[in-house]
Amino acid sequence: MKILGVGDNVLDYYKQQKLYYLGGNALNVAVMGKRNGFEKSAFLGIFGNDKASNFIISSLKEEKIDVSRSRHAVGECGIATVSIKNGDRKFIKSNQKTRISSLLRLNLHEEDISYIDYYDIIHTSINSHIDTELKKISHKRISYDFSDNTKWNYNLISQIAPYVTYAFFSGNNLEENEIYELINFVKQFNVEIIVITRGEKSAILSLEDKIYKQNPHPTELKDTMGAGDSFIAGFLSSFEKDRDPKKALNKGASSAAITCSHYGAIGYAKN
Repeated sequence: MKILGVGDNVLDYYKQQKLYYLGGNALNVAVMGKRNGFEKSAFLGIFGNDKASNFIISSLKEEKIDVSRSRHAVGECGIATVSIKNGDRKFIKSNQKTRISSLLRLNLHEEDISYIDYYDIIHTSINSHIDTELKKISHKRISYDFSDNTKWNYNLISQIAPYVTYAFFSGNNLEENEIYELINFVKQFNVEIIVITRGEKSAILSLEDKIYKQNPHPTELKDTMGAGDSFIAGFLSSFEKDRDPKKALNKGASSAAITCSHYGAIGYAKN
């Protein structure tokens, strides 16, 4: 099994610690996918030419993540300033307007498609800015993280969902009736798997008109950063192999619990 993360890469700056950690949804899932059992993992995105970008590239190579198809441009890495309180991370500010991934967009061409075809599952997200490219790779099994309802709306879902195999949502601030309304809406686009994670509450999965639930695994909570990304990576590594939703949900919960037990989504602290 082989997984490719396409899209965002950033450094998360932990204000209290004065340390930087690797981050970005697509990057996190690529790394955590490898750690969860994918035999090969890669990342395709846009890197800047500053020290922060070089640190990310060297860290990915240390994890044996292939970055050979990524773009390199003159510009700065994405930096998100983070505060941690009682294990819960909150974003304070970021260089969203000036980071290279906001100034440039991936434009997938034939060589990219040939490269992408090598991988079994493609993961991307609402933060990756490749929605207009999804049609080009819609012949692949695509995993898409819609994040929470501050990022998506039903109109946006209707544009993306037709190309998606796995749809992941963060539903911490949704009532249960809103969750089932969301599931019913997404199902009309023939999305195979719909998963809503809910932090301390049970995750909810929809597959073939059946609903499955998974309670979070206990953990010594230090930091929730990347927990959802880790859940996705664990889930995909299991479901792509065994097609067992219960087993995959359990693997996702286990992966998320491990991530919550340390600082930073995938580690690699730098001052």
